[in-house]
Amino acid sequence: MTPQEIALIAGMALITFAIRYTLFAVGHRVRFTPWVAQGLNYVPVAVLTAIIAPAMLKPDGGQLDLGMDNAYLVGGIVAIVLAARWRNLLVTIIGALLCFFAWRWWLG
Repeated sequence: MTPQEIALIAGMALITFAIRYTLFAVGHRVRFTPWVAQGLNYVPVAVLTAIIAPAMLKPDGGQLDLGMDNAYLVGGIVAIVLAARWRNLLVTIIGALLCFFAWRWWLG
């Protein structure tokens, strides 16, 4: 590992630590308006969607794949349905994984 790579990693670690420590150190003093606090409740859902949607819709990283041969899309749709119906994380994960692997097996 070159000195530049070590410096880059150390710099990223320092910046990450500084940002997180600042929020922990002074976070109790910060007060948000009610609409900002309500909006912040949607941040985890938005981030998770931004991570998962491209993997579901473009599994190869190329073209948009909305066909029934896309096991990622089928598993994701099943996960959405299970989560909406039962609102149970374990049921959603197990059901979607079973569907995903069964679909891949069925497709060959």
